[in-house]
Amino acid sequence: MSNQYRRTAFLHEMGLGPIWSQRGAATPQADTEIAMDAAPADVPARQPTVVADTASAWAEQTPTAAVSMHVPVASEVVTITSLADIACMDWTQLKSVVAGCTQCGLCKNRTQTVFGVGDQKAKWLFVGEGPGRNEDFQGEPFVGPAGKLLDNMFGAMGLKRGENTYIANIVKCRPTDASKHDRPPAAEEVAACISYLERQIALIKPTVIVALGKTAAISLLKLDPATPVGKLRGTVHRYADLPLIVTYHPAYLLRNLKDKSKAWADLCLAMQTYADSPSA
Repeated sequence: MSNQYRRTAFLHEMGLGPIWSQRGAATPQADTEIAMDAAPADVPARQPTVVADTASAWAEQTPTAAVSMHVPVASEVVTITSLADIACMDWTQLKSVVAGCTQCGLCKNRTQTVFGVGDQKAKWLFVGEGPGRNEDFQGEPFVGPAGKLLDNMFGAMGLKRGENTYIANIVKCRPTDASKHDRPPAAEEVAACISYLERQIALIKPTVIVALGKTAAISLLKLDPATPVGKLRGTVHRYADLPLIVTYHPAYLLRNLKDKSKAWADLCLAMQTYADSPSA
């Protein structure tokens, strides 16, 4: 199967319609939907149109909290009394600590923690909100329908799960409401868990970070939780001097098919940012 055919199939799965060849400089369509039958060409535009978003506010503020716990690593016991302890951990220590974490109430109802998956030296880091039911059961982020869509998004970008990509979440345990339905993590839950992700990012040293959804974006960028995703899209943000692109969460896209074309514009910006990076 040719690369062009595969690219067309992936974009079709995302609901973007046929791919048109680029015919000169495109004229930005300010504050309008991107035509479903006119997906961006393979060479992305530098400044995709920013469209106002009306999605619900899902995230809270994320103050950083100190952590204190005892978790066995091999034959030793790692004592965590400050954020500095987490900042010095290697992958084995960090994963063991996360597996035994009881710093917030999410530990009471989890099947297992969902640490993250992929290439530990990946150039691409994708960060979501938190595990759902499927992820809690399987112990891997982004499985089920949302995971399938994310894998197709990878394919459209020329990427593949586990190869030069790493996938993680803001929190490592599944947040649920009183009815056992998935929900966004609360402020105190994010605060208890964000240091683990920060250490993962420091270990990976990615070239580009893609924040999947509002919770991931405002937690990493330390923004007002009232900030809509529409105001964050189309801009290259910075996290610890790393470029960060904001797009919609795949689960949101499954409920709002019309926004898949906007997500593709975000991925094009991410690919252009990656291509422009000296470490690409």
